[in-house]
Amino acid sequence: MKTPAATYRVQVRPGFDLSATAELAGYLADLGVSHCYTAPLLAAVPGSAHGYDVADHTKVNPELGGEEGRQRLVAALREYGLGLVVDIVPNHAGIAVPSANPAWWDVLKLGRDSAYATWFDIDWNRGRLVVPVLGEADALKDLEFKDGDLHYFEHRFPVAPGTGEGTPQEIHDRQHYELVDWRRGDTDLNYRRFFAITTLAGLRVEEPAVFEATHAEILRWYAAGELDGIRVDHPDGLRDPGDYLRRLRRAAPDAWIVVEKILETGEQLPDWPVAGTTGYDAMREVCGLFLDPAAASAFTALDHYLTGKRVSWAELTHGTKYAAATKMLAAELNRLATLAGEVAGAKQGLAELAADFPVYRSYLPEGARHLAKARAEAGRRRPGMGRGLDALTARLRNPVDELAVRFQQFTGAVMAKGVEDTAYYRWTRFAALNEVGGDPDRFGVRASEFHAASAARAPESMTALSTHDTKRSEDVRARLAVLSEVPHEWASRVKRWTEASGFGDPALAHLLWQTAVGAWPIERERLKAYVEKAAREAGTSTSWTDPNTEFESALAALVDRVYDDSELCTEISEFAESITFSGWVNSLGQKVVQLAMPGIPDVYQGTELWDNSLVDPDNRRPVDFAARRELLARIDGGELPGIDSSGAAKLLVTSRTLRARRDRSDLFTGYTPLEIEGPAAAHAIAFDRGGACVVATRLPMGLARQGGWGETTLKLPDREYIDSFTGRDYSGARLPLAEVLDTYPVALLIRR
Repeated sequence: MKTPAATYRVQVRPGFDLSATAELAGYLADLGVSHCYTAPLLAAVPGSAHGYDVADHTKVNPELGGEEGRQRLVAALREYGLGLVVDIVPNHAGIAVPSANPAWWDVLKLGRDSAYATWFDIDWNRGRLVVPVLGEADALKDLEFKDGDLHYFEHRFPVAPGTGEGTPQEIHDRQHYELVDWRRGDTDLNYRRFFAITTLAGLRVEEPAVFEATHAEILRWYAAGELDGIRVDHPDGLRDPGDYLRRLRRAAPDAWIVVEKILETGEQLPDWPVAGTTGYDAMREVCGLFLDPAAASAFTALDHYLTGKRVSWAELTHGTKYAAATKMLAAELNRLATLAGEVAGAKQGLAELAADFPVYRSYLPEGARHLAKARAEAGRRRPGMGRGLDALTARLRNPVDELAVRFQQFTGAVMAKGVEDTAYYRWTRFAALNEVGGDPDRFGVRASEFHAASAARAPESMTALSTHDTKRSEDVRARLAVLSEVPHEWASRVKRWTEASGFGDPALAHLLWQTAVGAWPIERERLKAYVEKAAREAGTSTSWTDPNTEFESALAALVDRVYDDSELCTEISEFAESITFSGWVNSLGQKVVQLAMPGIPDVYQGTELWDNSLVDPDNRRPVDFAARRELLARIDGGELPGIDSSGAAKLLVTSRTLRARRDRSDLFTGYTPLEIEGPAAAHAIAFDRGGACVVATRLPMGLARQGGWGETTLKLPDREYIDSFTGRDYSGARLPLAEVLDTYPVALLIRR
């Protein structure tokens, strides 16, 4: 397996194509990574800003520079001794522009007679293929027939041979598809989709011909030695993830393969032939390490005060998951209920079991215990449904039952839509915990827990702090973590701001205050875009499908007040400034821990400097690589940066840690917690990787309140070290932390 030392994620897109990515090769080599890791490169729906809607698997996206651009990138990476890791999307294909997807176009044109009819997960027993695209129920009046196709405004659809006579409506009625009101997508769809997105149609990669056709181009790159690693997007949507990954491993036996598998706390990755996950589990552990668990009760009390409600995380998520199962994913639930046949109360029972499912999905026969847990909880909540639940559970535990197969695909979508995309925006007690793969009900991670998890981590699994899917960047979370050290001061301010605003949704207002402080200074329009998305995702006062213009206007006015009310703006600015330095301390701590801990570290584009990005598309904004090159050159020239707004200190920590991992990999082969003794021992985390020792400051405000490190010391396994960040030499088995951390709040001590 060609395992990277570290990766650097680039959001290759039309605004930053393959040629632009190729120009980064020298910088990435200087930074210290071994591999460039890109967003999907195959041809996506025209205009795609992210590439996860692949429409044509046979070629590189022409909007990224096509095959010529890919070859240019490979050549540039090779010149600097770098490899390539590429994101792939086996679960679904983009169909928003049917003509851009040759397979989908053919299915629309020929129906079940299409050579591609088995490519997509379509329920052909339900009649014509439902395409939810119309603006209203009677919009067929707007259809036009021209140039041999049916047109609905900018949308174009094929016409089956011999059916092009008559009015556009008559022609439409003869097709293998039916254009319907877009609102019917959640209830009447008869093809599997990605979550609740009707423009992403599920692929049947379990079929050998479909696997081969959709992977041929990626595997051609691998066979040519032009691809070292593969990141597999959303394996939980597949019919049989384990079988798929075994086939991928056989096709690419030496590739480094990681899967975007979100593990709940305590959950283990199934026995798949992969290196590990894409690192959300590591993110939860690293970020939790820099929170003060003692603040949990204060934030819970504040949440109760603001909302007037006492709803537990378990109750909230049960409700949001049940709503996702029965509303957003009603079409999928209907398909399951049909498979359940004569089971009494099948639809309600299936929705309840999905709402109670404790993880994203099982992989039968592995994970049957999760189904048992869901059955027990469903029985508690629905005591009158016992017989029906037993009948459903008997079938759902059978790996070859079609109902069980599809239920496994269903629960992952229910979890994603109900928790990540809804509950995370309603439960605003402490936003830093509301992260992909996070556990918002669990306030912080103790050092002993972190050490145990790190020692058990698969050594070739990816670790991450920010990704294209995170709800907020690592530096926003790091600054928000400081709030856990000043919970009462924060509560006082939030109560005053919220009461003065008179805004009708105090939970959302609390999210706004946290976001503003965490990302400050943030441009007005960025903050407006974020809170509008947050409000629509929460779905309590407005939504994507039914926007409440009056509420959204009030929300926009509240954001305007943050900037236009001089007293409020000054207070937010001054408070943000008061916690910024401590946030930087947390950021540096998170960074060195994540980059040096067991696993293969990934750096998301731009995060080698401070990056206060929010959820996508905010985190896909352009990155100033010229500024980063210049700063790195100055550091390499001998400049020892201070901890200031330039972010140069973070670049120093990032580059030196990455270079150490790349150039001295022999020092990063184990994991041993290091002993810290003294009055401030709780404010440091330290571990030895086998010759490279990491030290990071925790809870910096509390440390300052107790007067600093004092006589706190670090015990080292050897006597001679050099700090990679300062170049300072150290001798002795016990070092005073006041000396080791006097320049930076972190250290990477390399054994002589």
